[in-house]
Amino acid sequence: MDLDVLTGLSSGQRLVLYGRCRELIGQIAKPGGRPPAIDLYRSVMMVVCLMRKNGTQEFTGAVFGVSQSTVSRRWDLLRPVIRRAVASFIPHPREILGAGTALVDGTITPTWDWKHVPDLFSKKAGIAGMNVQVAATLSGNIAAIGPFTVHGARHDAHAFEASGLKELLEDIPAAGDLGYVGVDGVSIVPVKRAAGCDLRDCDAEFNTAFSRMRAAIERAIAHFKTWRMVSGEGGRYRAPINKFEDTLQAIIGLMFFRAFA
Repeated sequence: MDLDVLTGLSSGQRLVLYGRCRELIGQIAKPGGRPPAIDLYRSVMMVVCLMRKNGTQEFTGAVFGVSQSTVSRRWDLLRPVIRRAVASFIPHPREILGAGTALVDGTITPTWDWKHVPDLFSKKAGIAGMNVQVAATLSGNIAAIGPFTVHGARHDAHAFEASGLKELLEDIPAAGDLGYVGVDGVSIVPVKRAAGCDLRDCDAEFNTAFSRMRAAIERAIAHFKTWRMVSGEGGRYRAPINKFEDTLQAIIGLMFFRAFA
């Protein structure tokens, strides 16, 4: 079993993560009780693997040699523990951006279309999901991700604040596309053509240069979605929707942990 591939973490990072989780939770087996079906180290790696590769619980259980029900129990037990274990590795956006400007954009992370949950379907993306707000440097490195749940039908203009990204970027200049026109906290946007009028040449040149610059945010979003649980590739987010926010925060922490630990 190649845990480097399954988790995206080096052996040293896996040991650090295991140690932090053990401090938070202790051992899985109680003294005098039956040995667990899978020990804490492999349990932590199994949960990280679920986030990284987004396999079904049945398939992931087969990879790690346990039942689907064991995978489900470990997922619920360790997901919030992992989130806490890596939270301190999430930097302030200014540490990544320096004195630069943040590029911001939203992306839809696909979910099931839960009929009892309103506003999941994004007409723009054509799928049901959550609107996740991302900030990046001009070179395409992720600087911050809004940690809170926003349903996919809500526009970027609403999601920027509702996701918590506006607060994270306080006092940091931000640039967004036309979806952020008039949004407090996003000071740089393309020039919008007025009805019945053509753009001035200088405005058209600015928009072209701005569009090229914003390609970096697309690279940042693609990097974020290498965590397949928030990507349309290989499926979609399958767990109950009320666990999405906790999962998102764990993935954000793991992403920065992988980069900086």
